[in-house]
Amino acid sequence: MRIFPRLRFRTKLNLGMASILVVMALLLLPLIGTMSANSLVEESKKRGSALAEGLSVRAVDSMLARDFLRLKNMVDEQSTVEDVIYAFVQDKNGFVMAHTFQRGFPVDLIDANKVDTDESLHIQLLADGSRRIYDFAAPVLVSDGRLGTVRIGLSQARIQLAVQRQITIMAGLFAAALFLATSLGTVFARRVTARLGRLRAHAEEMLTGNLDTISGPSWGIHCWEKQQCGTTQCPAYGETRRRCWYIAGTMCPDCNNEGNFQCRLQSCRLCAVYRENAGDEIQDLAETFDVMALSLKSHIDELRGAERNLRDQQRLTRTILDVTPDRVSLIDSTMRYRGCNKSFAESVGLSLAEVDGKTDFDLFPEAEAEERHMAARDILQSGRRLDTQVMVETAGGERWYHVVCIPVLSEDGRIGGLLRTDRDITDIKRYENQLIQAQKMESLGLLAGGVAHEINTPLGIILGYAQLLQEDVPADSQIHQDLAIIEKQTQVCKKIVADLLGFSRQTQSAKREMCFNNSVMEAVSLVRHTLELDKVAIVTQLDDRYPIIYGDPEKLKQVWINLLTNARDAMGGQPGTILIRTRLDTPGGIVSLWVADNGSGIAEDALKKIFDPFYSTKAVDKGTGLGLSVSFGIIEDHGGEIHAVSPIPEEFGFPVEAKGGLDGGGTVFEVNLPLDHQVHEPGEPEKE
Repeated sequence: MRIFPRLRFRTKLNLGMASILVVMALLLLPLIGTMSANSLVEESKKRGSALAEGLSVRAVDSMLARDFLRLKNMVDEQSTVEDVIYAFVQDKNGFVMAHTFQRGFPVDLIDANKVDTDESLHIQLLADGSRRIYDFAAPVLVSDGRLGTVRIGLSQARIQLAVQRQITIMAGLFAAALFLATSLGTVFARRVTARLGRLRAHAEEMLTGNLDTISGPSWGIHCWEKQQCGTTQCPAYGETRRRCWYIAGTMCPDCNNEGNFQCRLQSCRLCAVYRENAGDEIQDLAETFDVMALSLKSHIDELRGAERNLRDQQRLTRTILDVTPDRVSLIDSTMRYRGCNKSFAESVGLSLAEVDGKTDFDLFPEAEAEERHMAARDILQSGRRLDTQVMVETAGGERWYHVVCIPVLSEDGRIGGLLRTDRDITDIKRYENQLIQAQKMESLGLLAGGVAHEINTPLGIILGYAQLLQEDVPADSQIHQDLAIIEKQTQVCKKIVADLLGFSRQTQSAKREMCFNNSVMEAVSLVRHTLELDKVAIVTQLDDRYPIIYGDPEKLKQVWINLLTNARDAMGGQPGTILIRTRLDTPGGIVSLWVADNGSGIAEDALKKIFDPFYSTKAVDKGTGLGLSVSFGIIEDHGGEIHAVSPIPEEFGFPVEAKGGLDGGGTVFEVNLPLDHQVHEPGEPEKE
């Protein structure tokens, strides 16, 4: 059943035409053969009748004259006719007067066919063994009656043979017509299928992407040549790949550009250019293919251009999204991630492709995933924007994020997903807290400075009178001892007041050019004896280039003494070693000081607070908690920086032969001061 559809079109045309001819032959040959046979039989009967009637007329004279010889000759003349088998003449009594039989007259034949006197002729089909004979009987009449009967026999086989010959000739004519039609049909089909084959090849080229091939005819005349219009701005002017009636917007006055293509084509049918160039349906189909290929190529070029622009836009968008540190993600209506930037993918430890299709529960811990899931579901249901700050617990501590979620709407206005950005604001939060703390410390410094200023004068009076009274009493008296205690405690109070004034920056700085190493060594010489009493050794590794800085020697000396005192206190009363190291970094424009000890060290949590005012790890009566904060303020006032590291890193190179020490790993304070300064006040500087 599938054979016919798979046959080539040319074969189908040939088979169709041959089938039509064969069917016509099968239908017409029997009909024409029957009609021809009947016609020949009737013709033979007419001819036999004519022979019988002619013989009956001619035999009258011979029968009246009883001229048997002449009668015999007339009968024999009938036998010379091709299909006459016999002929004989009977008298009115039935006796045979002459006949053509050579081997004796068959008497049964006499009564086989009778003709009445009132009949002109009687035809009777007789059977003689294998032969069939049409017997024609005609009466021989004269005016006074009947003289006899003439009988002539015509062979039916010869008539059938003539009929068969006629049918054979007609069948041959049909066969010749079939052969001629098949040959002409083959030529016609080959021409048609050849053009269809070119169309198919053109279509195959189009399928492979080659849209530059032309299947239409290249002959013909172009419209601008035929019309000689010279309208160069017309879109059809100079166009050689398309007929003008396929081009929209032509400027020819005979063209109808108001309607659709069919209306324009209807108007073009009256144009001389169309009548000269138009062809059959296959040519129209080929030209339509060419126009379609050009249109398709134009659309593909536009699509490729749009695709390039889209890829550029995607690449630019991807670059922008990947550059931003914010975590950007896109979630669809089924709560699955459909896109993200590089920062988000790195935060969840997956690649960009691996994030696609994941849910919050696939990427985040359960508690965080539940929170994100609920927030996303609320936005998808309500369509409201979310703008909030959230805190996330991570292995590295608390992280703060500014979260913005907005719904993504489709063309029909429905919510198709949401876009979420997570901006890390941990540093901003920390700076915010530091700003609040700084403002609080500023207020506290002003308050402390005011209080210190108010009590500084009474303390000076108390100290002065205590010293004067000591001169008025014996040195070994109880009153002298009490006055000494008052003097000592007053000195402590003045120290606290001085620290408070230093913390509040109400003391005046006296900056000048000074030797950095000398400042350090002066502080060392002041505390060395006291520290040696506590069995704490001081090791110095000073830069021998004696760097010069611009600073307040007294305040810097206060810083060094604070650091040395804290290092001594870190020993907890046990023997130990303090290392002092200075280095000049001329290219960097700084000079650095390290004060390291092998004491108990500072805990990580406390290390972040040691420069806060009134923070101290010492006992209540051992310190005010202002020493390091005052030192921090002095260094900051000199444009430098100070920080601490505990325990001491191995690369620092603390001497292994250092004496004493505890198991805490020690602490090292690093101070960096600039070598240069910006402005010298009038009257300054003074070299040390």
